[in-house]
Amino acid sequence: MAQIYETDEEIERVLLIGVALDDNDEAESSLDELAELAKTAGAVTVGRLIQPREYFHPATYIGKGKLDEVRLMADELDATGIICDDELTPAQLRNLEDVLNLKIMDRTMVILDIFASRANTSEGKIQVEMAQLKYRMTRLSGLGTTLSRLGGGIGTRGPGEKKIETDRRLIRDRISRLNAQLKEIENHREIQRQKRSDSTIPVAAIVGYTNAGKSTLLNKLTNAGVLSEDKLFATLDPTTRVLKLPNTDKVLLTDTVGFIRKLPHNLIEAFKSTLEEAKYADIIIHVVDSVHPDMDRQIAAVYETLDELQVGDKPVITLFNKTDLAGNAETIKDMRAKCSMRVSAKTGEGIDEFLDELGKILRENRIHINRCFKYQDAGRIQLIREFGTLISEEYTQDGIEVEAYVPKEIYDKL
Repeated sequence: MAQIYETDEEIERVLLIGVALDDNDEAESSLDELAELAKTAGAVTVGRLIQPREYFHPATYIGKGKLDEVRLMADELDATGIICDDELTPAQLRNLEDVLNLKIMDRTMVILDIFASRANTSEGKIQVEMAQLKYRMTRLSGLGTTLSRLGGGIGTRGPGEKKIETDRRLIRDRISRLNAQLKEIENHREIQRQKRSDSTIPVAAIVGYTNAGKSTLLNKLTNAGVLSEDKLFATLDPTTRVLKLPNTDKVLLTDTVGFIRKLPHNLIEAFKSTLEEAKYADIIIHVVDSVHPDMDRQIAAVYETLDELQVGDKPVITLFNKTDLAGNAETIKDMRAKCSMRVSAKTGEGIDEFLDELGKILRENRIHINRCFKYQDAGRIQLIREFGTLISEEYTQDGIEVEAYVPKEIYDKL
């Protein structure tokens, strides 16, 4: 009789380690976020440790005295791995593995793992693989002595490439091929952007910290059907939908990948074409989790990434989301935004006020006209209906009296 074997993947039990360079509060909140990342990646946090230091230890990230404490804690709690709250150098990675004899991971490794499990489109998968390869290539020297030996077998003996050199060459070749594929996708995305620009329909990019409720908002406004879960980085791939405002204006809404503190530089580079949806938008809709205890730092992290993408000149509407959970909280405001308001993407509270405000801001970039069109020119009014906002239309003896707001690009054609 055939024997049945269990194939369930063993759940990793991890210790979280952080270094407080300034104040403990920020290190604590950063470690709370790391615990959420570990949970999203499928691990269970069994303990945590923070060491106040003036600088990261160049060899072991934390001080050597703390290493003994970590080793004892790992034995007591039966931990199978360690996650450090900052990106480790190859030397730190190797030394920690040698001293602790445990699987060592850093924040970047965990984020990359989550991105790899979340990517669904070909573009998302290419972007994640590229970021992973760049991360691994810089750390080949930190993965122990095994990679410095010559490859085994016929044809590999004698002088020639060491295994580490072979691996580096293979990774460079793969990155080169992925770059070519990504370039094609970026060109396609640029064509899509150009078509949107030609259509004169304004574009609004939804940005925000991961798990702030961006996808929930997009679903509420447009019935987009995007995956919306209470998880970090639930969706990676950008989605664009048409939103019709109460004043009959149309706007293209684009959801973007969530931001996070200490977002790996390789991910910013790999996802640049996706993040640049914000750069080419006419307006930024910044969604904030208003009940998160670390809300202010999350707002700062979003603006830091937007500044890196050079999106500082766009008008911003900040939506303090999840008012259904906040209750009668005090009024909060984002000083960098054109306007701030409280909403609940889940229940719809405050959404009508937001849509009115969005319409007003979009109209600021449009020209107000009062004009009488002759009946033989009535076809031009269709341009207003399609691309502008038709406020009133009255048929008179002299022609059609029209009041409307139109984009600058359409104004010249009227």
